[in-house]
Amino acid sequence: MVENPKGASARNKAKSKVPTGVWIKCKSCREPLFAAELERNLMVCPHCDYHFLLSAYKRIDLLTDEGSFEEYDADLSPVDVLSFTDRKAYANRLAETEKKTGTKDAVVCGLATLEGIPISVAAMEFGFIGGSMGSVVGEKVARTFKRGLESRRPVVIAPTSGGARMQEGVVSLMQLGKTNAAAAALADAGLPYVVVISDPTTAGVMASYASVGDVIISEPNALMGFAGPRVIMETIRQELPPGFQRAEFQLEHGFVDIIVHRKEVRDTVARLLTLLTPDNK
Repeated sequence: MVENPKGASARNKAKSKVPTGVWIKCKSCREPLFAAELERNLMVCPHCDYHFLLSAYKRIDLLTDEGSFEEYDADLSPVDVLSFTDRKAYANRLAETEKKTGTKDAVVCGLATLEGIPISVAAMEFGFIGGSMGSVVGEKVARTFKRGLESRRPVVIAPTSGGARMQEGVVSLMQLGKTNAAAAALADAGLPYVVVISDPTTAGVMASYASVGDVIISEPNALMGFAGPRVIMETIRQELPPGFQRAEFQLEHGFVDIIVHRKEVRDTVARLLTLLTPDNK
């Protein structure tokens, strides 16, 4: 495969949508924040440390050396095989979301370096139908593992997702097995896989490739799990423990290996890859 030139234009389009010269209210502490300052702070509230969502391209920027990212599969687009309609036709929803995010689906992937270490990398775009996983997301994630396997590179994936994409029905559910099989092939080859979870990461994505990394990193207070706390409470009719399904709860119960502030994610992943990648030992 070769670099897709449209990836660069989409990246620039995504960056241009970051607001400047306006105020944003923090979703946690409700303090007004100057947008440009918030962006300089990696979209982390300086008052309460709340981690805002990052776009897929900004997450790629965080995890890769400047100028090293080569995007793959940017032209892959989902197909409305079910002619699905909820509040609007799936085909119309796809077109509107592509225009808004500058991406054709909910994941961006490619090859890059991190502190000089070659990696195969992917980051999810929550702004694209809640970061949901359909056929294209599953295919691109599987290809991310395949590129790592073929080029003998570790894989780094940053998921943020509401789960499988209902508009694609069982086709979306098939991606759970597909992505896990690709991750297993990488593991069989002795190549490391690092996951960087951000809020939220749930349902089908959490039940597949997001939970099988050699090291699972989470940003502070990230929500992760299969069903959400509200659904679970309504199902079992029991009060849930404080902080249930948040990163700190998951760390205490062994589901997460380390919680890392966004400002330290890059250095942490680089140190891990130095230790885990055979060519860097």
